[in-house]
Amino acid sequence: MAEDAMAAHPQATPSMCSFCFDVLRADLGDGKCPEDLPFDPSISVPLFVTWDTITATGESRLRGCIGSLSPTPLSQLADYTRKSAFNDRRFDPIENSEVQTLRVGVSLLVAYEEALHAFDWTIGVHGILIHFKDADGRSYNGTFLPEVAHEQGWTHEVTVRSLVRKAGFRGAESLTLEQLRGIRTTRYQSSKQKMAYEEYRAFRASEGRSSYSGVAGLPN
Repeated sequence: MAEDAMAAHPQATPSMCSFCFDVLRADLGDGKCPEDLPFDPSISVPLFVTWDTITATGESRLRGCIGSLSPTPLSQLADYTRKSAFNDRRFDPIENSEVQTLRVGVSLLVAYEEALHAFDWTIGVHGILIHFKDADGRSYNGTFLPEVAHEQGWTHEVTVRSLVRKAGFRGAESLTLEQLRGIRTTRYQSSKQKMAYEEYRAFRASEGRSSYSGVAGLPN
């Protein structure tokens, strides 16, 4: 059922991930971005670009993640590549010395549905978007991408409570299960591709061209 729903929507591709690495390397001083986009730039879909650092032991650590929950033309993928790499306020801007340790992920958010309640979604399949107001009428909203709950090992309750906290509401721990359950929730799915730097190099080599002339200290 979930696979059928996904098939009718735009899909993230390895070419999008390699394009993000092209943009990053170009911005770090290695020439220009490709003029020919390897995807249809007119397609509009909510999207996120995520950068992770892969440690020597194979663990991944978030390095930057910025996107849009509104339909966004894929022509703006380069902009979100830069924002996630250089403008995520939680992290310092990515530097040349880190590029070989990075993995990029492109997520296209699709198949939006109103959930029956805040726990009406499947861990590992759905992301959630919540919206609620406090007693003073102040609005809050936030989202977790589909992989978050699964990767963290969270239950539905822990995920929703964590998202309430992420949205900026300070009383998350005091909310009852029924209050959490009653939060307006939209669920969605994500078409996501990931590509580590070494995979990027191999992908570019398979296309018969190098990934530019090399950022200072980086191999082609």
